[in-house]
Amino acid sequence: MAKHKTLAGDDPASFQAAEAASGSHAGRLNSLRAAVLGANDGIVSTAGIVIGVAGATLAPFAILTAGVAGLTAGALSMAVGEYVSVSAQRDTEQALLEKERRELAEMPEEELTELAGLYEGKGLDSQLAMQVAEQLHAHDALAAHAETELGIDPNQLANPWIASISSAVSFTVGSVLPLAAIILFPIEIKILATVAAVVLALILTGYLSARAGGTPILRAILRNVTGGLIAMGITYWIGRLVGYSLG
Repeated sequence: MAKHKTLAGDDPASFQAAEAASGSHAGRLNSLRAAVLGANDGIVSTAGIVIGVAGATLAPFAILTAGVAGLTAGALSMAVGEYVSVSAQRDTEQALLEKERRELAEMPEEELTELAGLYEGKGLDSQLAMQVAEQLHAHDALAAHAETELGIDPNQLANPWIASISSAVSFTVGSVLPLAAIILFPIEIKILATVAAVVLALILTGYLSARAGGTPILRAILRNVTGGLIAMGITYWIGRLVGYSLG
């Protein structure tokens, strides 16, 4: 019977060292979330727009105009939305940290007891919990309370500019494919070619997001592709109905 492959292989020390050197996963997960959300939104939103317009008319200029307008509006919307959202998160984190600073300055003994109680609640006995709390207070009291009490790393607060720019760029990159596909392919196969291109793009983003996040690949791909096909199908038939009614 084949031996089950372990995470570290034959060198657990090197595996642990590399994992420690990679640092916190929070920043990478936030970047991954913003990039995948932006790319998928760009692919699906722009594909929905151009296929919806194509359902009403196959005039290249009308499709291109709608696609470019959707790309521009979507990228700006993603950028502003991410900036506002992450700024609000950062402001909240900074307010909580400032409150914790005041508590540490005004009631240090009570804060020490509180931290020891938190560690005791995690399973340490009272004497060891107090020893840990005292050592961490001596090293960096704010970081100890922020991470244990608030779940915040004071050295890795969310950056709204990075989230905003990465979302806008990823949305734009995602939007280019369906827009190029529906413009460049012949009229007879415009819609089918665009759907195929979008499905391939969603398979790729699902695969990359799953690999980066260490999650099941097939589930991520199916989720992406199913959502994209539903969105394109709905917008296409709305375009057909509107085009038929007004045409």
